[in-house]
Formats: sequence, structure tokens, C-alpha cells
Amino acid sequence: MSDWLPETPRTLAFPTAAYVTLAGADWLASASPHPDEMHTLWATRPAAPSVLPCGTAFDVINAPALFGRRMVDRLWSTGPGSGPVAAHRGRILLFAAPGTAQRLPALLVWEEWATAVPPLLCHGSGDAVTVPPLHPRLSPAADRAAGAGTPADEDPAGPSVSRWLVAPDVRSPWLPGPDVLLWACVREARSMAGPVQESAAQHPFSLLTAG
Repeated sequence: MSDWLPETPRTLAFPTAAYVTLAGADWLASASPHPDEMHTLWATRPAAPSVLPCGTAFDVINAPALFGRRMVDRLWSTGPGSGPVAAHRGRILLFAAPGTAQRLPALLVWEEWATAVPPLLCHGSGDAVTVPPLHPRLSPAADRAAGAGTPADEDPAGPSVSRWLVAPDVRSPWLPGPDVLLWACVREARSMAGPVQESAAQHPFSLLTAG
């Protein structure tokens, strides 16, 4: 986890579990119309990712890797914390309260720093997301034994691998709403844009004549 959140303070309050507990699995399964089938799938293929619908148990805010990682860092270092967080195909999935996917884009429109926020994919009612395996992948051989399979050109430690950064570990995890994620988006956008604006103010002619 340190390669994804290098700046996050290591405290007892920051969850570093890389695998889902039984209670967390119950919560994930509750998003499905057939939770028993999800438990059966996970029991037979524990190393395989699965697909769950959004809009009932959770929404998901899907952010570019760097921006999403910094949002999570900010949520834990100066904010209220986060809900479950996963990495999937080079992006960060922040699990949020139902309804967030609809409200967050509308709130961002009214923010001064909205243009500095990279495109976010907001998954809500009617959408589905791929969630990582309940347990971290140990090796290609272990994946094949568990039925997950690993492409020959995939690095098990690479950015394309799905894994939990903050794994669900209770049946009713706290989930941030649109106001909390808006706060994290805006402050991170201001933080990332600050050095660029400062450089432009100090060297206006070099920027105008560049290229």
C-alpha cells in the first residue's frame, strides 16, 4: 500500500488492511440482488475480481490514479477519513454514499476550481463496477489455482492489477457523501494548481513565449 499512499501518515486510525473481512464481504454482497450467489462465487474463486451494481449499498467515484491517491491522502490526513478504496486498472475507486454519483458533478459545476479537477467517472444507480478480489493476489500460480488466471504479459504488482487500498471490514462502513468528496476534490485541485500558478506569476514572459 505504501507505493500508492506514500504521504499518508501511519497511525492506528488509518486502515491498512489489504483484504476484505467476512463482515466486509457481507456488506459488498448486500449490493447484489443475489448476495448468496456472490458469497458462493467468492468461496469458489477468491482471487477473482467481481462485478457489483451501484446505487443501493454504495456509489463509486472513479478518479485518475494520482489525483485519487492524493484525495485519499487528504481525506485521512486533514479530513474525516474515507470509506473503502480500491485501485483498478490504474485508477482509484472511492466508495461513497448512495446518491453521491448524481450530486457531486452538480456541486462541482459551481466551484471556482472545478476546471482544475480531472475528469471523474461517477457510478451510481444503473451502473456497475468491478471490485478487486477479497484477498490480495499472491502470485500468478496462486491465481491460476484459485481460478482467476493471469495474462502472460501482466505484472502482478503493476498498476493494472485490482486491489484494495482500504478494504471493507465491517457490515456498515462509513461512506463519504458528496459534500466530503467535494471538499477533497477542491482542496486537492487548489494544491496541485498552486505551483503552476505561482510559476506563471514569477515567469510570465517565459510561459507566453514557450513553444
